[in-house]
Amino acid sequence: MRAAAGLQPPQYLDNPACVLGPNQRCAHSLVDQELNHQLFDYECQIRNRFAPITDVLMAVSTMQHETAFVARAQQLSQTRLGYRLPEKLLQDAWVVGLDMRALHSFCIFRTFKTCVECAAMDQAPWLARMIIDRQFLQSCGYHTVDISPCADGRLQGLVPFVLRIAPSEAISVKAYAGALFDVEADVADWTRRELERLNGTISGGEDGNYLKIAVYHFSTSNPSHQGCAAHGSQDDKATMAAAAKLDELRAAIDNTFGSGAAPETLLIGMDTDTDAIRVHIPNGDSMNCPGRYVESAQVFRDTLSLDEQAASAAISRAVDMADGGSGLRPGMRRLVERLLQANLSQIQYVIQHHEGRYTDIGHKERFICVGEALSEVQLRNKFYFAHLDTVEEGTADMDVGINIFKGLNISRGLAIPLLVHFHFSARVPGARERAVNRCLRVKTAIESRYAALHTQGLLHCQMAVSDIHASERCTLIDDAAPVIWH
Repeated sequence: MRAAAGLQPPQYLDNPACVLGPNQRCAHSLVDQELNHQLFDYECQIRNRFAPITDVLMAVSTMQHETAFVARAQQLSQTRLGYRLPEKLLQDAWVVGLDMRALHSFCIFRTFKTCVECAAMDQAPWLARMIIDRQFLQSCGYHTVDISPCADGRLQGLVPFVLRIAPSEAISVKAYAGALFDVEADVADWTRRELERLNGTISGGEDGNYLKIAVYHFSTSNPSHQGCAAHGSQDDKATMAAAAKLDELRAAIDNTFGSGAAPETLLIGMDTDTDAIRVHIPNGDSMNCPGRYVESAQVFRDTLSLDEQAASAAISRAVDMADGGSGLRPGMRRLVERLLQANLSQIQYVIQHHEGRYTDIGHKERFICVGEALSEVQLRNKFYFAHLDTVEEGTADMDVGINIFKGLNISRGLAIPLLVHFHFSARVPGARERAVNRCLRVKTAIESRYAALHTQGLLHCQMAVSDIHASERCTLIDDAAPVIWH
C-alpha cells in the first residue's frame, strides 16, 4: 500500500500486531499446527477453482472468430474449469460478439456451485479437529448458538477459521450489514428453537440455553477506511450498535415471554486485517459490556513463549481481569476462554500463510449472495452475503453490497454477479416451487431497484435453491423454469 504524498504509512502496516519476533519462530503451544495445514490446503483448493476463470475467458475472447470456435471454447472450459459454458452465448458470438460480462458471471456462479457440491469431501479432513463443537457447546450449557456477523465478505470465514467452530445444526449464521440483525426475526428463531427444546426434539437441550452472538469488525491497518462500511468505518459506532442490538433482543424476549426468558448474548469484535478477535465479557446477568474485553492478539503475544499449561492459565487470568469479579457464568466463561484459545491458531495461520496481515485488507469478494445463507462454503472474501426475505427489508444491506461491487467490478467493466438463494424442505409438498417463486420475486425486485445497472448489463442475477435435507444443493434455476404462483 503506497502512502499519499508527504505522508508516512502507519508503523502497524509494516509491523502487524500478531507478527512473530526474530527470536520467536516456533509455533504457539496452544496452536493446532496440523489443523492449520489442513485449513490452508482447503483455502488453496477453493481459491484455485476460481483462479483460472479470467485466463480462460481471455483465451475464449481471442478465439471467437476462429474456425470451430464453439467446440474449442467448450473444450478449454471443460478442461480448465470443469464445466461447459452456455452454448447460446457462444453460438451468437459471430453476430454480436461475446458477452464477456455474462460469461464471467456464469463462471463465478458455476464454480461456486462446484464448491458447494464438493464441500463435504473438501472439509472432511479438518472438521473433526475443531475444538469447539456441539458437544463442547452443550457442556457450556448451550443447545443453540445463533451468530450474526456483518455481511462483509471478510467475515465469511468466521466460523471455521476465526472461531474454529465445527458446523452443525446447533449453529446458525445470518449476516447483516453492520451486524444489525433483525430483532423480530431473531425472536421468531428463538421461539422456534424453544418449542423444539420443550418438545424434546433438540438432543441434549433439556437444560440448555440459547446463545446469540453478534460480531462486528474493524481494521487496525486502515481504521478510517477499511472498517465496517455500514458504520462509516467508525469502530466505536460499530461496537455500540452491535451491543444495542443484543440488548434489544433480550428486552424483546423478556417483555414478550416474561422476565428471565431472554437468551444469553455475547459480543465479539474481529480485526479483518489479522483475524484476531476481541471478546467482550458479559456480566453475571449476560448483559453486554462494550468496555470490558480481552483481545486475542495481546493474549498471543503474552503467551507465545509459555508452555500449554501456563498459556491456558494466562488466558484464564486475562478473563478474570476483564471480568472484574462481576460473576461471569461458568459455562460462558468456559466458552470465552475456548474462543480465545481457538483464535490463537488463526492468528498463527495468518502469520504463517499471510505474513501476519492480509495483503487484501479491503474487499475482494467474487459475488453478492442474498436470501438465505449457503453455509457449505465459508472462506474469507468469497462473497458478500445479506440475509433477507424481501428486498424492502434488506435495502440497507443490498445498497452496501452494490456500492462495494461498483468498486470491485463495475470500475473494471465487469457486471455484478448476484445470487438469490433460498432453502426448501423436500418433505413439504410444493415447497420447492414456492422457493423458486420466492427467488423470482426477490430477483425481479432487485432488478427493479437497480434498474440502471440491470438495463446496462452491469447486474447479473442468478437464482438457486437448496433442500435443507440435502437432496440437492445450490441448484441453479433457469429463468425459463416453470413457475407456479400461489
